Amino acid sequence: MSDIFAADGWLNRVVTASNDFLWTYVLIAVLIGCSLYFTLRSRGVQFRMIGEMFRLLGESTNKHDGKKHVSSFQAFAVSVATRVGTGNLAGVATAIAIGGPGAVFWMWIIALLGSASAFIESTLAQLFKKRHKDSFIGGPAFYILKGLKQPWLAALFAVLISVTFGLSYNSIQSNTICSAMNVAFGFDPIIVGIVLAGISLVVIFGGIHRIARVSSILVPLMALGYLLLALFVIFRHLDLIPQVFTLIFQDAFGIRPIAGGGIAATLMNGIKRGLFSNEAGEGSAPNVAATASTSHPVKQGLIQALGVFTDTLVVCSCTAFIILFSGVDIQGGPGGIALTQSALEAEIGHFGTVFIAVAILLFAYSSIIGNYYYGEANIHFLTRKKWVMSLYRFLSGGVMVIFGALASLDLVWSIGDLCMALLTACNLYAIVRLSKYAFRLLNDYCAQKKAGRNPVFHRSSMPELDLDCWE
Repeated sequence: MSDIFAADGWLNRVVTASNDFLWTYVLIAVLIGCSLYFTLRSRGVQFRMIGEMFRLLGESTNKHDGKKHVSSFQAFAVSVATRVGTGNLAGVATAIAIGGPGAVFWMWIIALLGSASAFIESTLAQLFKKRHKDSFIGGPAFYILKGLKQPWLAALFAVLISVTFGLSYNSIQSNTICSAMNVAFGFDPIIVGIVLAGISLVVIFGGIHRIARVSSILVPLMALGYLLLALFVIFRHLDLIPQVFTLIFQDAFGIRPIAGGGIAATLMNGIKRGLFSNEAGEGSAPNVAATASTSHPVKQGLIQALGVFTDTLVVCSCTAFIILFSGVDIQGGPGGIALTQSALEAEIGHFGTVFIAVAILLFAYSSIIGNYYYGEANIHFLTRKKWVMSLYRFLSGGVMVIFGALASLDLVWSIGDLCMALLTACNLYAIVRLSKYAFRLLNDYCAQKKAGRNPVFHRSSMPELDLDCWE
């Protein structure tokens, strides 16, 4: 492998140095501060309205105009498809290997607080969405343009998210799939990458409705199977649960990591891997949240907040428990998805390695097609030229998938972390500035619910805004 693709190559060294500065001194403080602000201003919307989140998940669209619409559940499934992927199986393992068991605690914290950010950004995406063919389109680029009146910042975000998700993150998904297949079956990563690129392009060229249909089938199946296996492992070790929780909390706050200088690594890796997994505040889920047909923006905001809980508090925790129960060497052993495979193999034999390989194929494949749609929505924002979209589809589903098969684990994660940092900073600035509208919408929603009505939003209630929908 050439130097540019290697873990110790010059590209990886440059990207890693940039990551360390951004995450250590800037973004962690901003991310936590914004999450706390949204939690306090919304009076803990992610906690006090969790029952409403589950109720809304089963609510169907009330549109009957003869057009196809993406339902709230389908929009939820596509966003979870990008959340539930390598971050849950490989990212958690990487966080534990580098930051120790205490990194799991910080993943939980960023999920609990970050779900408020997810609510704000997805509610804003619904508010400022636009009509697009037979569905809707929207996201941070749209609410930055319409709400902040800053077209240059909207264009910058559109470029960043198109590069981050459709290109960088797809290489991470591909790298993880190829690694898992190599460990389980000995398959050549290059061959796996080529095959994966081919089947990804087939779905990607089908558009959002095909993506929504595929995701709404794959996500529940793969999540259920993985959760059942994780519960089996957990029930086998019920007596170890107190010890595992003690280990996690001691490593997050204890004397040992502080004395050893490892508390920064524990904190940073927990937050970085938590954000990569649940994407709260990153500006990604709003792109698909905007496609849903619903009667009030808050409905989709609540559903997307639930996605953060589903991802980190449930699926990521399952992976952490499997690794910590197994007793495998988390520092001297393999990293990434190979660590998760080793842990599961220690619990249930070689079947565990094979199961993880198949599971990560489904998890990461659904993420690849979901990631692409985030880029598609923003390429549409930048230009309507068909050749540009065709080129982007080829790069996202083809070139970057093959790049992920060739590049090292460290390189793809380093590039992904840098892109994620820049993207999150841009989105947080926008949603802090526009959050006043989300709070007004939340108050309106709660008032209508208290009056016994099914909440419905009309753009006449916010005449100062330039809204394309919500007659």
